[in-house]
Amino acid sequence: MTDITHTAVLGAGTIGASWAALILASGRSVAVYDPADDAETAVRAYIAQAWESMSELGLTARGDPDRITFHLTAARAVEGAGFVQENVPERLPIKHATFAEIEPALATGALVASSASGLTLGQMQGGWRDPSLFILGHPFNPPHLIPLVEVMGNNRTAPGIVEAAEAFYADIGKITIRVMKEVPGHVANRLQAAVWREAIHLVLSGVASVGDVDKAMSAGPGLRWATMGPTTLFSLGAGTGGLAAFCDHFSDTFNGWWDDLGAPKLTPEVAQALEAGLARATGNASIGELAESRDRMIVAVQKALSNL
Repeated sequence: MTDITHTAVLGAGTIGASWAALILASGRSVAVYDPADDAETAVRAYIAQAWESMSELGLTARGDPDRITFHLTAARAVEGAGFVQENVPERLPIKHATFAEIEPALATGALVASSASGLTLGQMQGGWRDPSLFILGHPFNPPHLIPLVEVMGNNRTAPGIVEAAEAFYADIGKITIRVMKEVPGHVANRLQAAVWREAIHLVLSGVASVGDVDKAMSAGPGLRWATMGPTTLFSLGAGTGGLAAFCDHFSDTFNGWWDDLGAPKLTPEVAQALEAGLARATGNASIGELAESRDRMIVAVQKALSNL
């Protein structure tokens, strides 16, 4: 997998364009398929912007942003590719139709990974005659800056394919985890869904504003979580006693908090309230402005951690 020189990206919205940028930076060529009329213009613009951030992180030394081609069909895009990252819309009929189209055109041994966040591997495998070289390869947005990829195979996946995908992802700068059991949302999305649910509950309950809840996360646990996960961090919270001492000391506290957590639903009314709160917190900054700010800070964090 680390010897692959040509790849394909199917679906070139924000996730697909970000994947294309990262793979190009690794020194590989990328063939892109997206049915949107302005796909090529949008993707090239995204890559130009992403290239600056990736260069700051030292990710572009092997790369050439011009080693990209655009194709009118998914089947043409995958021809000759050793690795395919699929990012088409998360509707099962569209996924299945895409897989049926590309399967006869794939090179022998080509691995296909799906970026799907809401669909499970088992659901998507129904679109293949032979799903043995198809895996889940779910990134975190934006993939060219956030290293996480959740990788999963199952009993229909050929031996060694998950390991091969992990090797490819590692070679382009990613950090992988194994998803061992199918659950909606995989791992990281479920974690952030749990946090956001309580954030919404705190806002709706009048405990704090949207801006202050976000600030509590970014200026508090978020900084720690950029260095270590919650279980590791809590193991440091009781001195030399480690996690066992922490659990013994705080079990009643956490059980009480868990019993009191909210369970709001994301209704149109709730979304409207959150949107209004966000506008107040950000001073009506545009999506583009917020994304640019996010990327600058992610680059700064990544650079700081890489220098340790």
